[in-house]
Amino acid sequence: MMSFGGAACGRLAEERKSWRKNHPHGFIARPVSGSDGSLNLFHWQCFIPGKDGTDWEGGHYPLSIQFSEDYPDNSPVCKFAQGFLHPNVYPSGLVCLSIIGEDWKPSITVKQILVGIQDMLDNPNPSSPANHDINNLYLKDKCEYGRKMQLQAQKYPFTI
Repeated sequence: MMSFGGAACGRLAEERKSWRKNHPHGFIARPVSGSDGSLNLFHWQCFIPGKDGTDWEGGHYPLSIQFSEDYPDNSPVCKFAQGFLHPNVYPSGLVCLSIIGEDWKPSITVKQILVGIQDMLDNPNPSSPANHDINNLYLKDKCEYGRKMQLQAQKYPFTI
């Protein structure tokens, strides 16, 4: 009988294998390598491309995903860099998105999480703000909000 940690490792190994065979264009997701070269399946470094034709275009946004030993029963923690600007991202970088919160289901995959976060970038949920200042800007001055997002995209060019 597998322990929860063992079950989580098995699921994450399958997620990695599936990702390597088929992932959305421009996305990167991989377990972090330790100093000894071993992979930490519980901590992934990801990059999410901004969608073409949006204020996010041109950016390739780094995101950390931390899985717990009771994954997939509990959702992972997804985090951008501290200070990342978005109505649904806390100033700490923590992502506020229903599919990794109250709507979590064990069947949700890494691919679905990353595509969901990419969709969230250009389609914020103003009724669930994590950053009230950016949310207010989004609601009151879409032009200035768009300008700030374009500037942010320049801070995260595709460099991998």
